[in-house]
Amino acid sequence: FKSAEKAADLIDLEKHKGEHPRMGATDVIPFIPISGVDMKDCVKLAQELGRRLGEELGIPVYLYEEAATRPERKNLADVRRGQYEELKTAIKDPERKPDFGPMKMPRAGATAVGARPPLIAYNINLDTGDIKIANKIARLIRGSGGGFKSVKALGVMIEGRNLAQVTINMCNYKEAPLHRVFELVKIEAARYGVNVVGSEIVGLVPMDALLDTADFYLRLEGFKKEQVLESRI
Repeated sequence: FKSAEKAADLIDLEKHKGEHPRMGATDVIPFIPISGVDMKDCVKLAQELGRRLGEELGIPVYLYEEAATRPERKNLADVRRGQYEELKTAIKDPERKPDFGPMKMPRAGATAVGARPPLIAYNINLDTGDIKIANKIARLIRGSGGGFKSVKALGVMIEGRNLAQVTINMCNYKEAPLHRVFELVKIEAARYGVNVVGSEIVGLVPMDALLDTADFYLRLEGFKKEQVLESRI
């Protein structure tokens, strides 16, 4: 709550431009069950925080994923549709009415608050400055394009490096593991005569996701998580 309050004080979306879709200074707040809590607990937390942001800060709040109040708001991309610029007008439409807060857009924008499984933010860099290639690959691998159901992706440019990037949100790494996504991007890039020059994980990642990747590439036999040194300390 305090972070969102400070962001609302400091960030003016009227003056903000960027590559990544966004609709608010505090764009999205997910609650993720790790240990000692379940998804129902996280949904309750999302509802409580959403109500406070709306009532105390006057920020329009949309509940998404497991906390969504409507099926069409489960997908964050649908909630964020049009971004800040279009939502300023669309928010007056009853169909886009926020779950909490006013039906008008402050300069700090709106916030999506939800509950979901762990998400992996994963970017794959290509040795091309052609963003059209990155967008074509992104379209093929994401669920809305007939690819991995739990994958969202788009093409962006990396400023200062003249590299196109496929930026990916992996919403369920058990359904679509890191290595499967990486290999598919490699295959599709090769069709355009392009190579993968690197990849990056943004933020935190579940250990199991990395162990699955190591298992795939190293062809480990009978390996268990308990064999990881840090897990025994």
